[in-house]
Amino acid sequence: MQLIGMLDSPYVRRVAISLQALGPRFEHEPVPAMRAGLRTRVGWLLALAGLGALVGLAVRALGGGDAGFLAMPAAVIAGWLVFADPRECEPGHGRGGAAPPSEAPSDRRTSLVKRIAWIAVIVVAALAAYLALWPVPIRPVAWQAPAAPGYAGAHAVNQRLAGLQMIDLGGEVGPEHVALGPDGRLYVAVASGNILRMAPDGAAREVFANTGGRVLGFAFDAAGNLVAADAVKGLLSVTSDGRVTLLADNVGGEPIRYADAVVVAADGQIFFTDASTRFGPAGWGGTFEASVLDIIEQSATGRVLVFDPATKAVRVVARGLSFANGIALAADGQALFVAETGRYRIWKIAADARDLDLAAGPSAQARVLLDNLPGYPDNLMRGLDGRLWAGFTKPRSAVVDGMAGKPWLRSVTLRLPRALWPVPPAYGHVFAFTEDGNVVADLQDPAGTYPETTAVTETAARLYVQSLHAKGLGWRPR
Repeated sequence: MQLIGMLDSPYVRRVAISLQALGPRFEHEPVPAMRAGLRTRVGWLLALAGLGALVGLAVRALGGGDAGFLAMPAAVIAGWLVFADPRECEPGHGRGGAAPPSEAPSDRRTSLVKRIAWIAVIVVAALAAYLALWPVPIRPVAWQAPAAPGYAGAHAVNQRLAGLQMIDLGGEVGPEHVALGPDGRLYVAVASGNILRMAPDGAAREVFANTGGRVLGFAFDAAGNLVAADAVKGLLSVTSDGRVTLLADNVGGEPIRYADAVVVAADGQIFFTDASTRFGPAGWGGTFEASVLDIIEQSATGRVLVFDPATKAVRVVARGLSFANGIALAADGQALFVAETGRYRIWKIAADARDLDLAAGPSAQARVLLDNLPGYPDNLMRGLDGRLWAGFTKPRSAVVDGMAGKPWLRSVTLRLPRALWPVPPAYGHVFAFTEDGNVVADLQDPAGTYPETTAVTETAARLYVQSLHAKGLGWRPR
């Protein structure tokens, strides 16, 4: 009887042990053709990789990360190639009595080293293939980021925003937009979809309305209705008794994916921003997640829209913005100030513009008022004494700026676990400027104790600081 095969195969070794235990005489021929054992392992590897890909798709569909599934095929492959050691079939580990044919210790060590080397090669190859080929939702566009100015001049580092006093929100988080209503009470939009109403000191807090989405900006019209830009629902109107009505959720049949900020003109026209036509919070895991995707992509699909209450029609004022964010009206109503978050700047745009393409650059109807800012500008709020307030949700990132001209690298970034995304750290920062672009106030908290500061709501007595994720409403005396 002849046994053909390599003894590093657990199957061949089991047969050898069985034959020796049963007693029939046999000869062993270590034919290299049993590299088929390696082929079997490679087959298992491919099967496991396929299974891992399916699990990854399922995890992603359920709202999880993109790369967590890699641990599963890696662990199974390692178990198959390493821990399924054929030496486990030796008589001391089983029921056989006689010692099986065995390799020298040096041969066994060599075999183990080869297995480890194969694992390393396979893991590196799988990781490289994943980083290079795994589909991502963005189609990155190359652009030229200006050299970051740092914290200097009007934005020199200071501590004026540190030590904010807090108004309890009853467990609600994310006071993204704050405004005084016609009734003198404070209205606060939070992450749950609630709009809270309270006294200016936070007393008598109640839920005024719930939109079922996420209100990121609102203003009051002449009739006292709260007009809301809801990132999920679109443009809404909320009556004084809390009834919610949809004003607009599309422009000429194209959906408004990310309504972000709103302002009401004296003639009743409602100007608002649609931050991105590519990524909406409803389909991409929330407002922050959708904004990150849009800014990393840099396709500049954000736009400024206007709703006419008389005709119920919506038209495009301007487009071509990299995440169109905060909006405010000039004192004379003839111009709009718009924060372009993804390009670190604030525009001044003629209110009567029609379908203006800002991607083509400044024009007679649009100019960059504040350029190359030290952070990502967010909300714009009309303050007192003719000034406007803006906030930076995050500071600039040298890594992000360095990838501006490398679209492929931005795609690779999204294939990393979310914890490795180049999201800048928290840094509290708000500032005020005049209509001609002069910075007249700057408040910072480098420690980022109050996270993702988006703007300031200024009253005669207080400065209320808006935030994406704070667990209370921060304020300081004016």
